[in-house]
Amino acid sequence: MTGTRPSGDARPAEEEPASPDTPSGPKQARSRVTRRHLLEAAVACLAEQGWAGSTVAVVAERAGVSRGAAQYHFPTREDLFTAAVAYVSEERSAALRDLFHAGPAARPAVVEAIVDLYTGALFRAALQLWVAASNEEQLRPQVTELEARLGRETHRIAVELLGADESVPGVRETVQGLLDMARGLGLANVLTDDTARRARVVAQWSRILDAALG
Repeated sequence: MTGTRPSGDARPAEEEPASPDTPSGPKQARSRVTRRHLLEAAVACLAEQGWAGSTVAVVAERAGVSRGAAQYHFPTREDLFTAAVAYVSEERSAALRDLFHAGPAARPAVVEAIVDLYTGALFRAALQLWVAASNEEQLRPQVTELEARLGRETHRIAVELLGADESVPGVRETVQGLLDMARGLGLANVLTDDTARRARVVAQWSRILDAALG
C-alpha cells in the first residue's frame, strides 16, 4: 500500500518491517505465516462466496488478521486474489509431483490425480477469478498471465508424469486434450456431483493415453 495506513488499523507486530538494530528472523517468519494464512483464506472465500462477496476485509477476518495487515502484504484486492490462486496452484503442483516423485507412474493414477486438480476448491476459486477478470479490466492482465503460466507448468508436469515423448507427432496435442478434458470435468462438477461419470471418463482416458503414448 503506497499511502498512509488508516489510523484505526493497528499494524500487528508481525507486520513491522525489521529495523537494522533488531533480529529479522522471527518477524520474517511470522510475516510469512500471515501471508500464507491470507492466501489460503482468499482462495476459500473465492470458492465459497465468489468474487463479489470476497473483499479484503472478509479475507482478513477469515485469516485472523487486521485489514491493514492484509493491505501491508497485498496493496490491492486484485493483487491478493491473483497471488492466492497462484500460491495454491503451485502448492498443488508440488503435491502432484510429490505423489509421483519416482518419475513416470501408472497412467490411471496420473490421470486421476490431474483430474483431482480441477475438481476441488482451488478450481472453483480460479473459476470465480476468471469470471471476474472477464468483466474487470484491471484484473484481466494479471489473470491472463497467471493462467498462461499455470497452464504451461501443468502441461510440463503432465508430460513428465505420463512419460510422454512430445517429439512424436500428436503426443503434445494428446496431453493437452487430457488437460482440457480435466478442466471440463471440473466445470461439470461445479453444479452437480459428477463422481460416477468422472470415474468412467478417467478410465477411458487412461486407455486412450496408453494407445496414443505407447
